[in-house]
This record gives sequence, C-alpha cells and structure tokens, in this order.
Amino acid sequence: MNTFGKNFTLTTFGESHGAAIGGVVDGMPAGIDIDLDFIQSELDRRRPGQSAITTSRREADRVELLSGVFEGKSTGCPIGFIVRNENQHSQDYENLRTVFRPSHADFTYYSKYGIRDHRGGGRSSARITISRVVAGALAKLALRQMGISVQAYTSQVGNIALCRDYRLYDLSLTESNAVRCPDPEKAAEMERLIASVKAEGDTIGGIITCVVKGCPVGLGEPEFGKLHAELGAAMLSINAVKGFEYGDGFESATRRGSEVNDRFVADENTVTTLTNHSGGIQGGISNGQDIYFRVAFKPVATLLREQQTVDLEGNETTLKARGRHDPCVLPRAVPIVESMTAITIFDMYLSAKRAF
Repeated sequence: MNTFGKNFTLTTFGESHGAAIGGVVDGMPAGIDIDLDFIQSELDRRRPGQSAITTSRREADRVELLSGVFEGKSTGCPIGFIVRNENQHSQDYENLRTVFRPSHADFTYYSKYGIRDHRGGGRSSARITISRVVAGALAKLALRQMGISVQAYTSQVGNIALCRDYRLYDLSLTESNAVRCPDPEKAAEMERLIASVKAEGDTIGGIITCVVKGCPVGLGEPEFGKLHAELGAAMLSINAVKGFEYGDGFESATRRGSEVNDRFVADENTVTTLTNHSGGIQGGISNGQDIYFRVAFKPVATLLREQQTVDLEGNETTLKARGRHDPCVLPRAVPIVESMTAITIFDMYLSAKRAF
C-alpha cells in the first residue's frame, strides 16, 4: 500500500539509493497559492547533514514539481514531484547484502517478497519520508488559508523531558536549535546527550509533541474514521514510531473522571471548554479546541558497533554497520510528524465536505 488518504491522497515511490524519491498528490483543490520556497524550506528541515547530531549524508533535496501547478496556483490536477538522490554511498552497505540487521525490516521484507534492496534499506529507509514532507507542505499551504496551523517539537530525548503542557513554552523557539526543542536549556542537554550516544556508536529515542491550532468543530467520524484514530494511523506509519497518545493519553488511566472531564461553558455565544484533557477531540470528532498529541520514537536500529545476527541461510554472524546514520531521529522527524498531521487534517476537512 503506497497511497495514503481518501480525498487528499499521496502516492509515493522511490528507494534510499535509487534515482529519486517522488510522489503524486491528488485531491488538491484548484486555486491554492503554491509557494515553492515554503515547500523547499520544509524539505530543508528534514534533509540530512544539517547539524553535528544528524547523519553526515549530504543531499540538497531539491524538489521538482512536475504537474498540477500553473502560474503559482494549484490547477486541481494531480501534483507530481521528484527529489533526486545525489549522494548515495551504496558500497557502504555491501556487507549487509546477506545478513539481517537487528530490528530492521530486512528479515520481514525478505520473507514477504523474497528479495530486498540492502542499500540503505531500500523502500524501508526513512529517506522515503521526503514524499510525505512535500505533500505535507502542500497540505499546510491549504490549511494556512483556513487559519489552521500545525506545530511539532522535540519534547523528550532519552530521560531528558519537558513538562507535558505545551502551553508553557514559546513554540516559536523550536527552530532555534539543532534538536528542535522550544526550551533552550533542555535543548542543550538533549544535544549533549545525543552527541555522547553518537560517540559510543549507539542511538537513542524520544518523544515529539504536536499541536494543531484553529481546527474547526466537526472533523472526524463518530464510529470508524475517528479523527484520533486517523492521526494515530498516520503517526504509526512513520519509520521508528512505537507509540501514540492524544490529550492526557495514558496519564488518564491514573485519574478520576471528576479530574479529567472537560466542562462546557458559553463564551460570546460560542460553546467552549474550560479545560482540554480530551486533546481537542471528543467522540472521534474535533471540538474546536487545540488538538495535541505525543509520538514516541524508538532508538535508530543501525548501530555503529558490533551486533550478533544471522545471515540469509540462518548462520550466526557478527555485523558492524558502516555508512552515515542518525544517532537520534527526533530532530529530523519533527517536520515529518507535522507533515503527516497536516495531510490527515486536510484530508478529514475535505471529507467533511466543507466549502473551501
């Protein structure tokens, strides 16, 4: 399944060490202002080699729009695009041709298809998320015209964590550091931790928090197609994601109903809530409050140290990966979380059949 969405859809193609990564976005309404510089800036946030705590692979990741845009506006036709791969070091992966890397997709891909691209993981590589970021940027441009914003940030790396309440932070500071954390002091701690882990040839995981502001009431379905279920599916489709929670999430399990019920009040002829433990979604439908959720990422599976594994024949062997890898995916995953969120929200908006 290489297509995501129902009304606003993204179909992706490409591999880590192929000629290009690309996709086709269908369902984009006509007349949307298409800011190519903005799309490129979103890709720049995801691209490799942007800091000392990310992979050293150097890629310009320049997007080429092939169709669906005329004189700076969407035409309503499918928007095709590609981003060419230019800095592949395929030889770095030759020692992986006949072995299964621990916690990677090597074994499952090979078992399912009987063939796999061992160069950087092929289709299972996080590099294919380029397509998601391009589509997410297009969705953001559409959402922007409706006053809907999507903002994600790194809220935890290892055991270094921010308070859960996003309202306590100035989210405009997120892009001010390499970790993409709105707390400069915590960001410095996180960066030191990632650098230390990298020096040991190891990796580390963490959590990204995402906030959607300006979402109207009514997105989502009451049974199947709940908004939080669609967001959860979108997040869990991202490489290395291991968990999703919205609103108070798992913390709700330790609380009483009297502590977490969101009381309704009237505010200038508008119904609102005094609190937002529900995370902006009730009964599977957006209630007009901020939508917020957290996404847990596991440590990157590729370690630059020896690991025990088996080869294609089931023989035990020792593996030491080579190449250029992220010690922590969080900094580069922030724009990916935003992109999948924007795609999902815009898709659900179109599903609601609202006048654009």
